[in-house]
Amino acid sequence: MIRVLLADDHGAIRAGLRLMLETADDVVVVGEAADGEAAVRNARALRPDVVLMDVRMPGTDGIEATRHIAHEGLADVLVLTTFDIDEYVLGALRAGAAGFLLKSVDAPSLLDAVRRVGAGEGVVAPEVTRRVLAELAARAPVVAPPAPPGLDTLTDRERDVLACLGEGLSNAALARALDITEATAKTHVSRVLAKLECASRVQAAILARDLGVVRT
Repeated sequence: MIRVLLADDHGAIRAGLRLMLETADDVVVVGEAADGEAAVRNARALRPDVVLMDVRMPGTDGIEATRHIAHEGLADVLVLTTFDIDEYVLGALRAGAAGFLLKSVDAPSLLDAVRRVGAGEGVVAPEVTRRVLAELAARAPVVAPPAPPGLDTLTDRERDVLACLGEGLSNAALARALDITEATAKTHVSRVLAKLECASRVQAAILARDLGVVRT
């Protein structure tokens, strides 16, 4: 059973999301929050598997709340918002969100995204994926970000895995690219995330892009 926490400042939206999610037998909504501070507090108390997080909320916004939840390892965060502004998308993903969807998503797609994030995969709305990747490719930092200490501990194979994450590959596509099994790919991804202290594969992908990590 996938335990979900809803964080949105509009009660009607939370009610609609609850209705969509609870049509599935494998998903249960364990709590709600009307602002970012409450989302962090409830995530600590309820320990959901996935937090559906709005971006614009009073007080602590969704990006800052995502940063706290990801840093503390409380849950995987799936950002769900009406705004597909690049800065919001990149801000949420850099904060450690495992995915980003627009509120125009239909129920089957939302359930699929929740399941994928709950299984440790990253999800970005198709309508913003290409633009986000293009933005990451085009936006070379004025000053290169410092490499995390764990980068030097990666094996050659793990660096290739990190590069594949930077290309936006799924576990299945990564396995094909490196000629390994999907189970092995999943194990490598988990090790890379642990060594780099990344909260999600999407965050690792952004790091790979920022550092210019490519396959050997």
